Amino acid sequence: MSMLGSLGENLTNTMKKLAGMSVIDKKVVKEVVKDIQRALIQSDVNIQLVLKLSKTIEDRALNEEPPKGITPREHVITIIYEEMVNLLGSEAKELEINKKPFKILFLGLQGSGKTTTIGKLCKYLQRKGFSPAVVCTDTWRPAAYEQLRQLTEDMQIQLYGDPENKDALDLAEKGLKHFKNQKIIIFDTAGRHKNEADLIEEMNKLDKIIEPDESILVIDGTIGQQAGEQAKAFSQATDIGSIIISKLDGTAKGGGALSAVAETGAPIKFIGTGERIDEFEAFDPERFISRLLGMGDIRSLIEKAEEVIDEDVATKTMNNMLSGKFTLMDMQNQFEMMNSMGPMQQVMNMIPGLGGKIPKEASQMTEDKINEFKIIMSSMTEEEMLNPKIIKTSRITRIARGSGVDENSVKELLRYYNNTKKAMKGIGRRGMGGGAMNRIMGQFMK
Repeated sequence: MSMLGSLGENLTNTMKKLAGMSVIDKKVVKEVVKDIQRALIQSDVNIQLVLKLSKTIEDRALNEEPPKGITPREHVITIIYEEMVNLLGSEAKELEINKKPFKILFLGLQGSGKTTTIGKLCKYLQRKGFSPAVVCTDTWRPAAYEQLRQLTEDMQIQLYGDPENKDALDLAEKGLKHFKNQKIIIFDTAGRHKNEADLIEEMNKLDKIIEPDESILVIDGTIGQQAGEQAKAFSQATDIGSIIISKLDGTAKGGGALSAVAETGAPIKFIGTGERIDEFEAFDPERFISRLLGMGDIRSLIEKAEEVIDEDVATKTMNNMLSGKFTLMDMQNQFEMMNSMGPMQQVMNMIPGLGGKIPKEASQMTEDKINEFKIIMSSMTEEEMLNPKIIKTSRITRIARGSGVDENSVKELLRYYNNTKKAMKGIGRRGMGGGAMNRIMGQFMK
């Protein structure tokens, strides 16, 4: 599924249409602006905000002179990219862990995905080399401690809590003492509503006991424009350091939630992009918009790859993927990356121009199928892995016997490989430069 449901798909199609125009005149600009308006309104972005954005894009596109060496088409694409980034706050805000213990207080409404998001942040921090601990102070929701226990056990994260203790303040104090030597302590709290006076009072008391270094508000991305009102209400009740928007995978209202929160000035530091524990990322407006517009995000892809496999292997694999020298050896490395990086469609969305081109069967690859393919490849010689063209009938028979599968499975692997290579061919290394222009032009400027 494309990012934010149909929004990503609609915006990508608009950009492709623009890229295919040989002449950029007033009519074309107005048509493109209308397409953007339609896509954003369908994603529940505030109409006034959409009108303001589209007016800015139109004015700049019709009145600004393109910089030297930049075509009118390139200039309009750049303007759209820049103004979309500005819509979401323009720059990334990082979580700066600069003391010990670094205390993080989680807040949010009932059903916002707060507890699940804590698990995702723990996984994210583990990847960064930290070992966070979690304290459960949610005494309101049945089985809150049990849910946290299941999440943390799987990741070998230390947890403090007591389902029999109904005093949230006491739990917070004891949790602080218990984890006083930890680098990071995360506090889960009861879900609350802006109008629940007793819970708001409890939140303020917890704040005084814990003295958090970062208070994080979790907001459900499916509620659209209402996210802005929630962010404002909570920031009035307590000092909100950052916001995580959850459940952005495929929601029709995700654009509304992101833009509404950005409008409040509250920094969005993370977003939840799927149900899996690793479908969670630091929010960077530039990178996010680049992917949303179908322009890829090579920087994030390489960073993700380097987290899970050897740096040299990651770089070589990415270079081969983008240069058309894609081998079965590279595909094997790709599978290893996928196991740790999340669904293939998400990974491919980071490659400029590839998100919408990846074969359907590739984006629906199951873990079982990937494992079967890996077993088949383990029966191949190094020569076959590096030069798949030599794999003909007799070699297929031998590989099938060696891996314990039928010949059709080997042929399926080769078909998958050829389709993936074909989809990648011609993308090249365009769009990998350091500047915004270089990053966003790869797919469109041919």
